[in-house]
Amino acid sequence: MAAPPQLRGLLLAVNALLRKRRYHTALAVLKGFRNGAVYGAKIRAPHALVMTFLFRSGSFQEKLRAILRATYTHSSNLACFVFTYKALCALQAYLQGETHQVHSFLAGSIGGFLVFKENNNINSQINMYLLSRVLFALCRLGVEKGYIPEPKWDPFPLFTALVWGLVLWLFEHHRPTLQPSLQSSMTYLYEDSNVWHDISDFLIYNKSRPSN
Repeated sequence: MAAPPQLRGLLLAVNALLRKRRYHTALAVLKGFRNGAVYGAKIRAPHALVMTFLFRSGSFQEKLRAILRATYTHSSNLACFVFTYKALCALQAYLQGETHQVHSFLAGSIGGFLVFKENNNINSQINMYLLSRVLFALCRLGVEKGYIPEPKWDPFPLFTALVWGLVLWLFEHHRPTLQPSLQSSMTYLYEDSNVWHDISDFLIYNKSRPSN
């Protein structure tokens, strides 16, 4: 079925606008907002779904609200950050007539402060995720630039041993210092596996279901 002439005309006008180079920077900022919202929802929704139904108590409606709230928070924050970052980068390039490496750092820092400054579970997870990647990247950059000697052997096994040793030590002896979601995951793995009563909560369920 063909689209109405008015709709076809509108689509042609919109597509013509999107192809104009003079509006490319502003449109890229808007598309960045769109991509941030979509990517945030894609990342958070499955994670929130699994973690909520595995570890959260409450009714189905309460769990659904928690999933939607977490997904909205992640999606909206990421959308706002991408919008802010791209807008600030474009503004700096316009004011100075060219782009510089420091523009990315300044725009990212300001955007991060404005969008992710609230200390909540979602922002904490995002920032810790980024921190691990940043530390890895800085180590690689240090080797690439010659600031850090290139190792003669693969340091990954030593790194792995240190990470797992530290996280289990913290879990067993300083648990409150760990993020709540990590505490829940590790409790399920290392403590709940110490308790069972029969085959039902040994193999089928994690914990015995209350008898009616």
